[in-house]
Amino acid sequence: MSFLTLSNIQKSFGPVQVVKDFNMTIDKGEFVSFLGPSGCGKTTILRMIAGFEAPSGGSITIGGKSQTNLKPNQRNIGMVFQAYALFPNMNVADNVAFGLKVAGKPAAEIEARVKEMLGLIKLDHLAERYPYQMSGGQQQRVALARALAPKPQVLLLDEPLSALDAKIRVSLREEIRMIQQQLGITTVFVTHDQEEALSISDRIVVMNAGRADQIGTPFEIYNKPATRFVASFVGTLNLIEAKVVDTAANRISIGDQGITLREPLGAVKAGDTVSLALRPEAGSIAEGAKGDTALTGTVIASNFLGSVIRTRMKVGDAVISFDMFNGPGLVPPAVGETVTLRFTASDLLIIRE
Repeated sequence: MSFLTLSNIQKSFGPVQVVKDFNMTIDKGEFVSFLGPSGCGKTTILRMIAGFEAPSGGSITIGGKSQTNLKPNQRNIGMVFQAYALFPNMNVADNVAFGLKVAGKPAAEIEARVKEMLGLIKLDHLAERYPYQMSGGQQQRVALARALAPKPQVLLLDEPLSALDAKIRVSLREEIRMIQQQLGITTVFVTHDQEEALSISDRIVVMNAGRADQIGTPFEIYNKPATRFVASFVGTLNLIEAKVVDTAANRISIGDQGITLREPLGAVKAGDTVSLALRPEAGSIAEGAKGDTALTGTVIASNFLGSVIRTRMKVGDAVISFDMFNGPGLVPPAVGETVTLRFTASDLLIIRE
């Protein structure tokens, strides 16, 4: 059931339109991530939901009630910022209690809620500490507890993990997702980190130049990108230009090697160029590898990435990367070696926009 609705949202700063006719409905308890590069409009949409920016057009409703013209303090929303934004002169317990005190809640209720929140983030033993005595990850947990303490209808997270180191980011994002599911709170998460968005979201909005290029589950966004931008922005991808050989037979050529696609080519004719997408993990040169399609090329580079070795091969004018899982017995192909990459025809996606 739709809970948070954004209808025809627009936002301009002077002559520059940074959000262009954005529409979306978010279900109660859903975790939605806005993903995209800097300047794409994702944070502006978050700020409009929070009330920090007024839309130039359109409407925002939560639970069927209009929020469009309400001030931030009139909206039942919790927000967590990138920079923690804790009060340095207050200890952990007082930071978490702040919103409840402003709302005029009874002292006994505040004490019980603070205890509950600190238990939820597993920092009840640090209730008397001040922000400067805590790590970045601990401070962000406190900021999360403070945002959740007043029982908001919607939780907004504005790149809350970007200031943390890689290992802490992974553990904290998992904790955020666990808490969100435990509380069942509707959550909007803004990030430029595709791994974050893919790992914790129910749905992802991929933003590009003020518009949503695609809205879908992590599986759909990664495996079935709707546009060239989504295909190139989410994950590592080979974008390959191919020539149409036979439209009716879905036959194309890469270099001088022919391939039959499973996806219909559509409104193109022989001799036209089409763009294809192939994930590096889709192919394999292992003996007996899966696949009904193959491309033969010359290895031009090999890069050790820890868990995988990414190798690049040249097929005609195209350069194609493929991954091999690392292992003690793995011998990657040498530069100059001729290899055959096998994959299934369904691994090749046609990029139409």
